[in-house]
Amino acid sequence: MEENLKLVDVVVELLDARIPAASANPMLREIVGDKPRVVALNKRDLADEKMTKCWLEYFRAQKLPAVALDSVTGKGMRELLALIEKAAKHRTERLVSKGVAARKARVMILGIPNVGKSSLINRLAGAAKAKTADKPGVTRAKQWIRIGADVDLLDTPGILWPKFEDRAVGLKLAFTGAVNDEIYDLENVAHLLLAALRRDHPERLQERFKFKEALPETTEELMEAIGRKRGCLLKGGRIDFEKVQHILLTEFRMGKFGKISLDVPPTEPSEEVDGG
Repeated sequence: MEENLKLVDVVVELLDARIPAASANPMLREIVGDKPRVVALNKRDLADEKMTKCWLEYFRAQKLPAVALDSVTGKGMRELLALIEKAAKHRTERLVSKGVAARKARVMILGIPNVGKSSLINRLAGAAKAKTADKPGVTRAKQWIRIGADVDLLDTPGILWPKFEDRAVGLKLAFTGAVNDEIYDLENVAHLLLAALRRDHPERLQERFKFKEALPETTEELMEAIGRKRGCLLKGGRIDFEKVQHILLTEFRMGKFGKISLDVPPTEPSEEVDGG
């Protein structure tokens, strides 16, 4: 990735709109250096709209151009492209002022695993991807796609690794599916997710699982009640808790509980999230 970074002028930092802080990389500023950066909050259709707006205001207060988008449906793509072109133009003008010959600006997308980097590249590329050609002087494995009049996108996303050391960050990554389920204990993750939903969004659980009365008092009882409602039963009428856990995580990741954000931006605009 470091080799590719040397080739580009602008970096698009792709974050999960539900967890902008948890999906950031604490070393990003050091990795990117002084290259212009555009922040893109992906999966906006799964995040709380008001919280996403707060995050956009936070990043913009830090002088970082930011946009919320959905790389699957294409929402926000036009605005993202406009921000990329603007950042690229400023970068190119700076290079020209230093005596560097004018050329198309080069852009690269960075982000943690499973945040939607490849789908964003495909969405930005569109039909242009079929017309890609190797750029002179660049290793043949690297493909450049024209996404604007004077902007080329590197067809290889840069992978950043999140800060797993922080338990709260790790759990948010596990809740949203940003990390493989094998990394964390599935039973524990599902239990903690259900506890968080019960605490912060009890009405969503009541609606989703059709509880007509108040939710059971404990998370264990709630897990069992959901299992019975969904027919997750083993021989003898015992609850298949593994199946219930799978249902909870899958449906949360698909947005079946509604639009939910797990990260809140810092209260002071001058404060930085771990991502830089």
